[in-house]
Amino acid sequence: MNNDIVQKLWNLCDVLRDDGINYSDYVTELVLLLFMKMVHENTESGALQKHPLPEGCRWTDLNQQSGTNLLNDYKAILLTLSTGKRLAPDPKSPAEMKEITVHEDPLISAIYADAQTRLREPKHLEQIIKRFDEIEDWFSDAKDGLGDLYEGLLEKNASETKSGAGQYFTPRALINSMVRCIQPQASETIQDPAAGTAGFLVAAYEYIKQATDEFNDLNSEEETFLRTQACIGVELVPNTRRLALMNTLLHGIDGEEEGVVRLGNALGEAGKALAPADVILANPPFGTSKGGNASISRDDLTYKTSNKQLAFLQHIYRNLKAGGRAAVVLPDNVLFEAGVGTDVRRDLMHKCQLHTILRLPTGIFYAQGVKTNVLFFNKGSASDPEQIENCTDKVWVYDLRTNMPSFGKRTPFSEKHLQPFESVFGEKPDGNSPRAEGEYSFDAKKIKPDSQNSEDEQLAHSRWRCFSREWIAENKGDSLDISWLKDKDSIDAADLPVPEVLAREAQEELKAALGELDGLLGALEGEA
Repeated sequence: MNNDIVQKLWNLCDVLRDDGINYSDYVTELVLLLFMKMVHENTESGALQKHPLPEGCRWTDLNQQSGTNLLNDYKAILLTLSTGKRLAPDPKSPAEMKEITVHEDPLISAIYADAQTRLREPKHLEQIIKRFDEIEDWFSDAKDGLGDLYEGLLEKNASETKSGAGQYFTPRALINSMVRCIQPQASETIQDPAAGTAGFLVAAYEYIKQATDEFNDLNSEEETFLRTQACIGVELVPNTRRLALMNTLLHGIDGEEEGVVRLGNALGEAGKALAPADVILANPPFGTSKGGNASISRDDLTYKTSNKQLAFLQHIYRNLKAGGRAAVVLPDNVLFEAGVGTDVRRDLMHKCQLHTILRLPTGIFYAQGVKTNVLFFNKGSASDPEQIENCTDKVWVYDLRTNMPSFGKRTPFSEKHLQPFESVFGEKPDGNSPRAEGEYSFDAKKIKPDSQNSEDEQLAHSRWRCFSREWIAENKGDSLDISWLKDKDSIDAADLPVPEVLAREAQEELKAALGELDGLLGALEGEA
């Protein structure tokens, strides 16, 4: 992500603020213009062979104007892009206006569905347009496209406003790592039932593009399939879906008539209508069905639950084709929640080969302290994709959380932190490469085997270990919250003083605190 570009775009929010627009509308206002500018830049550079916007609705129709006409024309352009129609003088009766069709592109209509500006002052719109034109080479530097800039703006929004963005966005480094492990192929269908700004779908498409020498290794039918049918997403929030459609279109992924990402609820009819996929990559939203606008209304899920992640997980492993591969980000509670949680995990390990769990460090999402994991699994067993029971025989776990830095602005999470995991994951996308326990990156203490240290004692310091299905059932009660590394900052209960001593210390601290409060009250009463 280019932080300079994000900062320049964020600075434009001062202009919007002067027009009475609040922080929650900043990003929406900017991207309506941003897409027009980026389409213009892409067309000028030759990256887009055909201009997707109709004449009269392009960047050059705005940046040469000023004053009231500019704002009125901009509002008319947004309406035209949304409906595909505009008013024009009737050739037969020039004094009268007639509605004419400007475009019949359902994708453009979907991108600009219900789009409107809250700007009231023409000078502020003119200011933003001029600022956009003053930024040089900003699109060529933003290699990950509109979605990357959008997420950068949201991150800025979250860090500089008290309310924050209110959403979780998957770090680009993690997206790329998951895609490299899963290795989507040009002939496969790739889905994300919680698409957001389509980061996973774009990353998978770009991975295939690179693997096929810019599609030169594909015939025309294969390339057409990849651009129009391979990638499918579902997004609940209209404005986020708008960004996803912009992002995929600017990357050359057209999708079907209304674009790559469908508007709907994957935990409702939109998810039920999805065809089985070869690959599913996802980071479902956190929370319960009581939070947000998403409701769980699927009648085809075996285990009823109000936990969105448990519902999403059921959808994902049910919606894989035989032999299909999935990588999904899930919070810790999915790994240990009892009741329905246990049922869902058992069903997952029954129907799929759950081969790998990556325990992620904290601080890599916007909400500090959120603990997450990536589950990698295949439909069926390693030897038989059609197998429908007892498919998991062992689970490999990589602990990238214990004794890791506290990630944030000062210590950004990057792809270098995921390289050791990718090395032990192996070259096979189904997780069935030859594997051996023992990986000691990031200062994990490696004990050299000698007469005093058994193999188990050495592996107690490894970040990479294997656990049999029987061990998980017998020792964890089918919880997948598996950890073994000792936190260097943790306190060993065996080293704590006896309870009487701890109680006495707590009593003394409370007495001291009460004494300080008495002194403060006395001072305040004296001032009064």
